[in-house]
Amino acid sequence: MSTSFVCLVEAQFTIMIISLGRTVAALGVVGLFLFSGPTWTIAADEPVSAPPTSSIEQALTQLTSEDESVREAAIRLLIEQGDASLVPRLEVIRANADRSIRQAIKPLMDLLKNRAKLTSPSTDVRRSAAADLGSSGNPSVIPWLDAARANEPNKWVRYTMEESVALIKLASDDPSIKAAAADKLGELGSQNAVPLMKQMVAAGAGAEATESQKMVAKAAVAAIDRIETWAVWSNVIETFFRGVSLSSVLLIMSLGLAIVFGLMGVINMAHGELMMVGAYATFVTQQCFAAWFSSDVFDWYFPVALPVSFLVAAVFGWVLEATVIRFLYGRPLETMLATWGVSLVLMQAARVYFGDLTAVIAPGPLRGGAQVMVGVYLPYNRIFIIALSIVCVLVIYYTLFKSNLGLRVRAVTQNRNMSACLGIPTRKVDSYTFAFGSGLAGIAGWALTMVGNVDPGLGQNYIVDAFMVVVTGGVGKLAGTIVASLGIGGLNKLIEPYSGAVYGKVFILVLVILFLQWRPSGLFAMKGRDAD
Repeated sequence: MSTSFVCLVEAQFTIMIISLGRTVAALGVVGLFLFSGPTWTIAADEPVSAPPTSSIEQALTQLTSEDESVREAAIRLLIEQGDASLVPRLEVIRANADRSIRQAIKPLMDLLKNRAKLTSPSTDVRRSAAADLGSSGNPSVIPWLDAARANEPNKWVRYTMEESVALIKLASDDPSIKAAAADKLGELGSQNAVPLMKQMVAAGAGAEATESQKMVAKAAVAAIDRIETWAVWSNVIETFFRGVSLSSVLLIMSLGLAIVFGLMGVINMAHGELMMVGAYATFVTQQCFAAWFSSDVFDWYFPVALPVSFLVAAVFGWVLEATVIRFLYGRPLETMLATWGVSLVLMQAARVYFGDLTAVIAPGPLRGGAQVMVGVYLPYNRIFIIALSIVCVLVIYYTLFKSNLGLRVRAVTQNRNMSACLGIPTRKVDSYTFAFGSGLAGIAGWALTMVGNVDPGLGQNYIVDAFMVVVTGGVGKLAGTIVASLGIGGLNKLIEPYSGAVYGKVFILVLVILFLQWRPSGLFAMKGRDAD
C-alpha cells in the first residue's frame, strides 16, 4: 500500500511539473509579444532614409561659404529658381554675415524684388522695375523680361522691357548678338545705350581691332546716328511745348491786364500782386480742405479754388479801383506810382501773414505726365494750363463780342465821351471791368500754383513779360495779346538754352523796344477816330 501511495504522489508531482512548464511557456510567449510589439511598431514608423535637402536650401546655406565660386554658384541658382519670398530669409542671412557677403547678397535681393514688381498693378512701378533689371546687366533676367513683356498691356512699359533686354545683350561676348542689340537700340532711339556704343565704336577704330569688333562698331555707328537724329527732333518738340506752355501762362496773366490797360489807360503795377492774391486764395482753400474734409475729397479743393481765386482777386481789384485808381484817371504816371506802392503793401502783407514760402499740393489727376513719343514727356500740369488759356480766351471773346456787357466795354474803350452821351454808365463799366481783369489775374495765380511754389514775389516774375505782351500785341486787342504771348513765350524758350534765362529776357526786351520803334501801336493797332 505504501508503494502504491508513493507511485500516486510521484504521478501527481509529474503532472504539476508539466502544468507549471506549460504555464511558464505561455507566459514567456505573452512576455515576448509584449516586449517585442512596441519595438516593432516604432521601427515601422521610422523612415528608411532622410529626404535630400532641396537645391534652394543648399544654395541659401552656401551663401555664407568662404569659397567665392561656391557663393557665385549659389547666387546663380537662386536667381534662376528663387522668387521674392526668399527676400526675408536673405535679409536674415545678410544681417549676420560679413561685409563681402552682404555686398554679394544685395544685388540678388534687388533682382528678386524687381522681378516681383514686374507684376505690380502700378504702371510706374513695373516700368521702374524693368529699367532696374536692364541696368543690372545680368543675362539671367532676360527670360523674366520677355515673359512679362508678353503680358504687358502698357506700350511704354513694353518699350522699357524691350530696351532693357537689348541693353543686356549689348554687353554680350557674342559679336553677332551685340550687333543685333545695337540695331535694336537704334530702332528704339535709346539714349541710355549711347555711352556703351561709343565705347564699342572706339574699340573698333583701334589699330588692333578684330573683324568682329569692326562689325560691332559699324552697327553701333549706325545706331548712334539714328538715336541722335531722333534726339534732335524730340528736343524740337519739347522746346515747342515749353514755349507754348510759357506763352499760355503769359496769356492768362496778360488778358486781364490788356482789358484794364486798353479800357482805362491805367498802368496797373499791382496786377502781379493780384495774381499772387489768387495763388494764396488757392493755398487757403487747400488748407481748409485738409482741416475740415476727409482725404477722399481732398483733390476737390482745386476746382473749388477756381471761383474762390477769381472772386477774391476781383474784390481786391474792385476795392483798389474804388479807393485809388478812380481818382487818377487820365494820369498814367500817377497810376503807375500808386499801384506800385499798393503792390509793395500787398507783398509785405503776404510775407507777414503767410511767410516767405508756401506750397500747393497738386491734385492727383495733374501729377505726373504723358509720354507721347520716345524722349518726349509732357507734364499734365502744363497741358492743363494750355487748355485753361484756351478756355479763358473763348470766355473773354464771348463776353466781349457776344454779350451786352461786352458791347458796352468796347464802346467805352473806343470812345468814352460818346458812350456816356448814349447813356452807358462809364463809371460802372470801369469798376466792373477792372474787377473782371483782376479776377482773371486771380485765375492766373490759381493755375500757377501747379508749376511752382507760392511766395510774395510770385507776381514780380511775370509782370514785366505781361506788359511786354500787352504793348507788343496792341493796347486793348485780344488777338494781339494772343499772338504776342505766343511770340514772346516761344522766343524765350528758344533762346534760353543758349544764353541763359537772364540774358534771354534782356535780349527779348531789346527786341521789343526795337519793334516798338517800328510799330509804336503794336501788332494790331487800334482803329477809329480816337486811335491816336
